[in-house]
Amino acid sequence: MKKQTIIITGASSGIGKEVARLFLSQGDHVVINSLTSEKLEQAYHELGGGENLAMVAGNVRDKSTGEKLLAMALEKFGSADVLINNAGIYETKPFLEVDEAYLDRFLNTNLKGSFFTTQAILPQMLKQRGGVVINIGTPLVHHALGGAPSTAPIASKGAIHALTLQLAAEFGKQNIRVNTIAPGVIRTPMHGEEADQSAGLHLVNRIGEVEDIAQMVYTVAKSNFVSGAIIDVDGGMGAGHHLN
Repeated sequence: MKKQTIIITGASSGIGKEVARLFLSQGDHVVINSLTSEKLEQAYHELGGGENLAMVAGNVRDKSTGEKLLAMALEKFGSADVLINNAGIYETKPFLEVDEAYLDRFLNTNLKGSFFTTQAILPQMLKQRGGVVINIGTPLVHHALGGAPSTAPIASKGAIHALTLQLAAEFGKQNIRVNTIAPGVIRTPMHGEEADQSAGLHLVNRIGEVEDIAQMVYTVAKSNFVSGAIIDVDGGMGAGHHLN
């Protein structure tokens, strides 16, 4: 399998960093991004640096960050084959307490980040006559939890699910595949030290590990007949519940 160039946003920790690790281990070129340059440099060194890895700091809500990611990918590796829109934030806040500034935080990072980074990278994929975009969604878009009021982030993630289907339809004939991976609760810094308390949300009665998501991202990136799919990697969260 020929070496590909993989661009990953939000890759300084958690799922993004593990996805980068897996692609690197399989011999691909990887360009990682994070908002914070210090954290990004730390991840760069933790992933081993080297000739197959490059980094670009910047806020994904700005299309210029996507353009810098593309420029780095082309300069260092000569192509842009897979974009993984992983950068995202999640918090809970009651609906009636959400103001415009709070909502904008999630629309900017989650939705605009995926939208405009894809817009920056996609022309190169069209030139190459092929490419893959993988967005990160959530099963909570179609499986709401009354005890976790999170309308702002979930509304932004629902838009990502819709964006995935539209992009898959618009660019499928140009050999560009677009999919969403929707993780359950995963052991990452975002979920904190009490993540295991959410184990019961999943039929397998455990929370997910970053490796669980990275393996699916890798599989979808390399599977040439998967497009327009929303793939839950959620330990059965969307399928049912345990009775307390």
